[in-house]
Amino acid sequence: METPLAIVINHLDFTYPDGKQALRAVQCQVAQGESIGLVGPNGAGKTTLFLCLAGVLNAASGSLRVAGLDPRIPAERKQLPARVGIIFQNSDDQLFSTTVGDDVAFGPLNLGLPTNEVRGRVAEALTHVGLAGFDARVPFHLSGGEKRRAAIAGVLAMRPEILLLDEPSMFLDPRGRRELIHLLNGLAVTKVIASHDLKLILDTCRRVIVLDRGSIAADGSAENILRDTALMEAHGLESPFR
Repeated sequence: METPLAIVINHLDFTYPDGKQALRAVQCQVAQGESIGLVGPNGAGKTTLFLCLAGVLNAASGSLRVAGLDPRIPAERKQLPARVGIIFQNSDDQLFSTTVGDDVAFGPLNLGLPTNEVRGRVAEALTHVGLAGFDARVPFHLSGGEKRRAAIAGVLAMRPEILLLDEPSMFLDPRGRRELIHLLNGLAVTKVIASHDLKLILDTCRRVIVLDRGSIAADGSAENILRDTALMEAHGLESPFR
């Protein structure tokens, strides 16, 4: 029996109002439970692809389904926040409440869940990311690694089927980075991780997609893709030392 698909993208195009085409005929599938590394140079279209998957941007042509939903249909797009979580490059863009607990509770409260269930989800999510007891802490007093985990907790409290992580190791020190890798490997959900940190990709993903100038240049096993020095250099990347 085949594993169900979490993401299906067919010939997806996206052009910004200034005429810049960010995505060109992107086509791929992601199975439920897969952990995919999305790599490429700056301006390759990685963040644009995430925003299309999350329903923030509406693709010009092509089709996509995310967690069984079509982000371009308004009624289905409204369901995406409960099914798809996106972690931005800068955790400060996601942490805006006066306490960590309030931040993590924001999403579940907007789903209209009962107070007791929201409290349970907050406690569960903070425990999962190693921040149990941080409910009353001020987000902006946290370390970089703690902020990243708090942002992830806010998404996990929604209990999404899919996580989209944009440069998750940015601003982290070595300890925070190790904690992040351990956390990501312990999450039993579909994950797409966009990063220039190719060692992190190698530690968390079995499959890698190379995106450059809005098009998929390669798609295969992480080991084969990342050890291909010529391929990496052709797309502005470097093979991890390992």
